[in-house]
Amino acid sequence: MPFRLALTIVLLLTQILAVAQTARNPVIFADVPDMAMIRVGDTYYMSSTTMHLSPGLPIMKSKDLVNWQLVGYAYDTLTTVDAMSLNNGKSTYGRGSWASSLRYHNGLYYATTFAQTSGRTHIYTTKNIEKGPWKEVSLKPSYHDHSLFFDDDGRTYLIYGAGKLRLVELNADASGVKPGTPEQVIIENASTPSGTGGGLPAEGSQLFKVKGKYYLFNISWPRGGMRTVIIHRADKITGPWEGRVALQDKGVAQGGLIDTPDGRWFAYLFRDFGGVGRIPYLVPVKWEDGWPVLGENGKVPETLDLPASEGLIPGIVNSDEFTRKKGDPALPLVWQWNHNPDNALWSVSKRKGFLRLKTDRTDTSFVMARNTLTQRTIGPECTGSTMLDASNLKDGDFAGLSLLQKNYGLVGVKMENGAKSIVMVSASSGKPVEVKRVPLSQRTVYLKAECDFNDRKDIAHFFYSLDGKAWTAIGEPLKMPYTIPHFMGYRFGLFNYATASAVRPETGGFADFDYFRITPTLSGK
Repeated sequence: MPFRLALTIVLLLTQILAVAQTARNPVIFADVPDMAMIRVGDTYYMSSTTMHLSPGLPIMKSKDLVNWQLVGYAYDTLTTVDAMSLNNGKSTYGRGSWASSLRYHNGLYYATTFAQTSGRTHIYTTKNIEKGPWKEVSLKPSYHDHSLFFDDDGRTYLIYGAGKLRLVELNADASGVKPGTPEQVIIENASTPSGTGGGLPAEGSQLFKVKGKYYLFNISWPRGGMRTVIIHRADKITGPWEGRVALQDKGVAQGGLIDTPDGRWFAYLFRDFGGVGRIPYLVPVKWEDGWPVLGENGKVPETLDLPASEGLIPGIVNSDEFTRKKGDPALPLVWQWNHNPDNALWSVSKRKGFLRLKTDRTDTSFVMARNTLTQRTIGPECTGSTMLDASNLKDGDFAGLSLLQKNYGLVGVKMENGAKSIVMVSASSGKPVEVKRVPLSQRTVYLKAECDFNDRKDIAHFFYSLDGKAWTAIGEPLKMPYTIPHFMGYRFGLFNYATASAVRPETGGFADFDYFRITPTLSGK
């Protein structure tokens, strides 16, 4: 081989290896929106939005800004109102807790959020962010998209609002609004730097103080434009504030600043990405004339000078065989319930190695059924599968594997008139339609759902198997649009709910799931 050719090959291989060992955007290809982030020593912590799910206000940990793992939740139950518990025909899809703020101050970690569902602002504190326990205080009103801030002079504030941004002072320990300190408007229209010709007003406040100056991050969405990062700067927290457009590329926006132990700076932001949800990006930051300058020549880079991702399994999503050793939590942190669960109706101990979901009422639809156990889908593609023992379903029961969003898809076993059938249901039109039904003469069945988010295809396919080896496609492909009523990416779910049946003698049927397995690939048949 000629020397020049050999040298070229070596250089190419070196470049390929370098890219393989480098982080790439998005850093998390999954629904982790509205991030707030802090660094304590050499460890980063991040909170995010999970709205109507329980437990909520997830806390994640990283040593390199790229590889994250769930370490806990700030709360098990946000509120027990009917809408959060799917009772009396009420639900709170797309609401529950919204964008959080995360801080570390005087030995305490603070995670705060706000909720239309409760009408309150919730402030959670702990000395140990990874193990808890968390203490809660709450106050009225619900401060929209607020940023908690502890200033150098010992005073504590919230900045909140949309368009018109306001400042309210809290007690030093953030336990409530400081008496005798009326709130004030600090920015009349935070959207001004990106134009005021309509669109969504600037919101998503996150406040930082660097070298004595205050920097306030917001997102705006000009009419006919894209999601845009706005930064305002001031010498005093009360202003006056000077604003500018900081980034306008690919719709990557909303977040804030984080620095590394070696003095580098990044902006953490997210991007709307269809059915998989709102996915986190990191953008390098340089400082020029006292301003943080985001991106590379104003663009979001594909690669980052950070360690490569090791994948989202097991830190963000993970398989579960439902086997538990003594001392294990009943459910790993990757799981969240759709709304508040009824804890009397599920178990991982009634039958060793199985998740049991039991019914005690009839429901009119899948999205109104309690105790659907969910976790995120991931991009660019993924497959979720389970084995269901349907031998204890009662007439009218429907149990199986779901892809949860407004336009959901289901594959499972339905018991009707004493006979079982494998059924695929699609709500792609916005209303559920039974697309396919196959008689089932055995007690167990294997179910699988594949999600393809490549190039925003947002297509899912459902399969079943009688032996776990030979798979058969069922129903039709499911188009997975991101809809605002649910306001989150599609999630895998294990479900069992009862529907009204003319021959139904009683409630109390149950489904046993042997495992849930997730892979970052499309397995095909």
